[in-house]
Amino acid sequence: MPVHQELIRCYRELASTMSLMAALTRAGDWQRLPELEDRSSVLVERIKAVGTVSLAAEQRAHVCDLIERIQADQAEVSSLVKPQIEQLLAKMAQLQRRSELDRAYGLPH
Repeated sequence: MPVHQELIRCYRELASTMSLMAALTRAGDWQRLPELEDRSSVLVERIKAVGTVSLAAEQRAHVCDLIERIQADQAEVSSLVKPQIEQLLAKMAQLQRRSELDRAYGLPH
């Protein structure tokens, strides 16, 4: 496969993966996100490995559209995941405090 086609394929697959991640995040389905994040990382590394490629104007416009979609989906995922992470961290801190109090008062934990 020519390098420019490989690059476009990787961007298409990354856009599709990020779109799925956004849909799953909106639905509150967190189970597949780590797998999809791993897949995204592999694709980003592949894009980096391909490096700079000369593209025709139409191909360049297509890649730019894909990048815009990727960025929009990534921003949406981040905005939905961040509050969940903050909530999880708050719960963990609360459990830590409870455990410390239990130890201080000699209660089993």
